[in-house]
Amino acid sequence: MRTIILAALAALAAATPALAQDYPRRLPSSGGETIIPSAEYQGGYDDYNYAPARRVGDTLYVSGVIIGRAPGEGNDAAAFEAQTRRAFAVLDRTLRAAGATFDDVVIINSFHVWDGPNFTGGRMGHLEVINKVKAEYIDGPWPAWTAVGTTALFEETGIVEIQLIAHVGED
Repeated sequence: MRTIILAALAALAAATPALAQDYPRRLPSSGGETIIPSAEYQGGYDDYNYAPARRVGDTLYVSGVIIGRAPGEGNDAAAFEAQTRRAFAVLDRTLRAAGATFDDVVIINSFHVWDGPNFTGGRMGHLEVINKVKAEYIDGPWPAWTAVGTTALFEETGIVEIQLIAHVGED
């Protein structure tokens, strides 16, 4: 059995570089391109018609990434900070796949479940943690930011969804 598992892992490792070379995918789209940063996004694109990022001219639209609890995670400020950092890492990978960085972001739109069971820190707790993590990615000047309250997000354990719009030079 151990030999079978080791053989399967070796085959996966051998295939991984080939898969990584296929990404990011840039699909020609009206006025620009659709960007699929990595293989993990491909299923969402194929099954749900979800584009992780869409570039039109010199504007990049990055679909929302949900900050939420994974199984076994807490609902306190420390857990929310780790969850927020995880979401910002996803946004960073998407921006980089499109040839952009957080320095190119002109507006952040965030959608908050302010008083849900997945975070006990309240409104100011949301903003304090997001600002702390955001400062790890952006030195300033800061992008515009709109924060909106909502009753629920797509993921049941979602706390905040963050969407970005960036200005990038044309290729």
